[in-house]
Amino acid sequence: MNSLMPQGMLIGGAIMWGLGWLPLQFFAARGLAGMPLVLLTYSLLSLLALPVLWQQRRQWASQYRQVLTMGLCGGWATAALVTALADGNVVRVMLLFYLAPVWAMVGGWLLLGERLSGARLFALGLAMLGIGLTLGITGEALDAPGANDWLALSAGLAFSLNNLATRAANQVPLASKALVSFIGSALLGGLFCLLFRQSIPPLDLTLTWQISLLALGWLVSMAAVQYGLTHLEAGRAAVLVVFELIAAVLSSAWFGAHAIGPNEWFGAALITTAALIAGWPERPLPIATRSTCA
Repeated sequence: MNSLMPQGMLIGGAIMWGLGWLPLQFFAARGLAGMPLVLLTYSLLSLLALPVLWQQRRQWASQYRQVLTMGLCGGWATAALVTALADGNVVRVMLLFYLAPVWAMVGGWLLLGERLSGARLFALGLAMLGIGLTLGITGEALDAPGANDWLALSAGLAFSLNNLATRAANQVPLASKALVSFIGSALLGGLFCLLFRQSIPPLDLTLTWQISLLALGWLVSMAAVQYGLTHLEAGRAAVLVVFELIAAVLSSAWFGAHAIGPNEWFGAALITTAALIAGWPERPLPIATRSTCA
């Protein structure tokens, strides 16, 4: 049962991410979208993150490099993906971003010494095929990469590096892991606002507490994802995170104008199968080990 907890937490957090377009669309209709929203929300979360990181500084001081990596990579993944989605082709951006399982699988093998089993590679292949079918690979989707495409690729790479750093930071408390990327996102969100001269609209009391609710949702989802990343191998975690894509596609069909076709249903089935294969324990936990952990 304990071995399934990280997988359930990671899948739950990924689904919350996949539903994130709903509040983003809500705020966009009120003139607040993109980097200004990232700056406001993550600045609010940083007010919570900074005291916790300071209080736990002695616990993660010996692994400060991993903490910096999580902050920068987690922040860049958010900022780059939001920027690419704001101006680029959504299909291209999502396809390129979801090459993250490839980076994580290879990175876990090269940097963390994690084993690439045949089942894991098969699950990765199913996930990538499912992503292509779900999003729809067309001639336009295979054109030469542009600026937004490179942003999406870098976001996927940064997300995978964040996953690897999370796995390697075994002495960093879970709270610090979950909160440090908020600071990176706030800093990079502010940088993007300055570079692209994006201003923040006036805020009233109603919009302020609505942003606070959004921040709370991101806090819960990030904590769930970080818990899963901490207790799962990088390759397995990267495949499970694609539940974000399933949630985004299904919710878009139910609440948006996008209709689900046969390819998308089949792609979602392949992704789900891949996640189940990747998440299935490779060997049972010995009874002796369970008793010592109780």
